[in-house]
Amino acid sequence: MTKLCFKLPELSNSGNLESFSRLFAKSSGNLTAKFSGVAITLTALAGVFVAIPSKAATLVDLELALLVDVSGSVDTTEFNLQRAGYVNAFNNPAVWNVIDGLKNNGGTGKIAATFVYWSTTGTQQQAVNWTLIDSFAASQGFASAIGAAARPFTGGTNPGSAINFIVPRFGTETGGTENGFTSLRQVIDVSGDGSGPSTTATARDNALASGIDAINGLAILGSESGLEAWYNNNIKGGSNSFVKVANTFGDFTTAVEDKITLEIQQGQPPTTAVPEPFTVVGTLVGGAAAFRLRKRFKATNKL
Repeated sequence: MTKLCFKLPELSNSGNLESFSRLFAKSSGNLTAKFSGVAITLTALAGVFVAIPSKAATLVDLELALLVDVSGSVDTTEFNLQRAGYVNAFNNPAVWNVIDGLKNNGGTGKIAATFVYWSTTGTQQQAVNWTLIDSFAASQGFASAIGAAARPFTGGTNPGSAINFIVPRFGTETGGTENGFTSLRQVIDVSGDGSGPSTTATARDNALASGIDAINGLAILGSESGLEAWYNNNIKGGSNSFVKVANTFGDFTTAVEDKITLEIQQGQPPTTAVPEPFTVVGTLVGGAAAFRLRKRFKATNKL
């Protein structure tokens, strides 16, 4: 029996209703939906269900994980420039305007972001937890939290280990524990000034197979030749993925603002016709345990 379930968003306003209906429309390739004012009946192969959430998740247009290199090749001055680049980006009204502008295409005008330090194998810290950015004040608050996040360690360089660390922290969409958010697009963003071991590409591929939509890179040049090519071959992956470069740490602010702006813009919901807003209510029929629908449609949208 095919079993399906999904993480339900908070549907308290019309923007969320429209965005969730878009999420459902994108997810329902093999489902039959019947609308009845307060319920949806879904038929999937040999099972019929509708799901009642134990806890509502906040619907956003994008879940973005920022993975920041603090390995030994990054000295104190370079660390401060790198961190300041992210602070400046989220303090920039232009970046917030891009987030807010997602509403113009039927989105929520909200994203969720988290900030992670990484260095060698098994050495990562989620320095700023998942944060809702739904206003310029919230964006500034996220910037302040980044600015207050002290460097926790140095060490070697293993971006693949950092990717492995963050994947389950996207929540049930990637097989992890609920993180409080649901979205059409989950993106990992890796910045660093050096290459890692050959297992990095495997970590990338596993992340995409787990449900991550894209992994993007920001290569900071100057410490290692061929770094941009290495990022393209080992970090970049998924739909609309890319690698940006900063020629020096001094160029980092401009590069990170450009990168984040592009990642937000790619969180635009599709413009295809969708059903009217609805409320999802119901119960699992047949006694089967539910599991996430988020694995739903991504197999056809990878690389």
